[in-house]
Amino acid sequence: MRLLVVVAHPDDESFGCGSVLAAASAAGDETVVLCATRGEAGESRIRTDDLAALRESELREAARILGVGSVVVLGHVDSGIDGEPAPDTLVAVPMAVLVGEVRAVLDDVRPDVVVTIDASDGHRDHARIRDAAIAAVDTAEHPPAATYLSCLARSSMAKWVQFVHGHEAYLAMADELGTADDEITTMVDVSAHLSTRWAAIRAHESQASPYDDLPEDLQLEFLGTDRLRLVRGDDVLAR
Repeated sequence: MRLLVVVAHPDDESFGCGSVLAAASAAGDETVVLCATRGEAGESRIRTDDLAALRESELREAARILGVGSVVVLGHVDSGIDGEPAPDTLVAVPMAVLVGEVRAVLDDVRPDVVVTIDASDGHRDHARIRDAAIAAVDTAEHPPAATYLSCLARSSMAKWVQFVHGHEAYLAMADELGTADDEITTMVDVSAHLSTRWAAIRAHESQASPYDDLPEDLQLEFLGTDRLRLVRGDDVLAR
């Protein structure tokens, strides 16, 4: 099987889709990550004069840990979580242009499965790349057998919000975060890949993981099971 994971920022491939990638690599499948930006918005926990370069290097190291065969970075500018987006940011890129870029990678890689993020955390860049990935799948020369959204369950996000001390935008959307549990079509036990997932998460030294301060049982809820929503094709990842 050939798997393509489509994300918005460095760390999405580990924080969001790390177990999908680790499990596929462990099974001997080919894996590719397409990342739309270099994640230069926001603050870094490491002093740097070039956050974009640092975050891209973290992405590539995390991908290596996850066994990813290839990483493609489109290089659009990170839009940040809120505020007026600059003209050169991901959310300002014409959708037709972004869809064309993702479709070109799809037609080159010819994946059997595409996974992108569900954007239920409220980040506008996540929604942008999700919509572009689905539109690209719908117009690809060689459409994949299955396309999934990697989901954050609403029930899990309700628990997560109790421990959040971060951005006010997340707290304001507490009742809307996450994908409704009854919309999740596929659940895969990936607990065997926890150590690899954590190593990939830790490779993003400049970023705070959303799981770091959670109690162990809630960490396991997020990281021990992949929750996916099939949006195109057949459920080839069902176990």
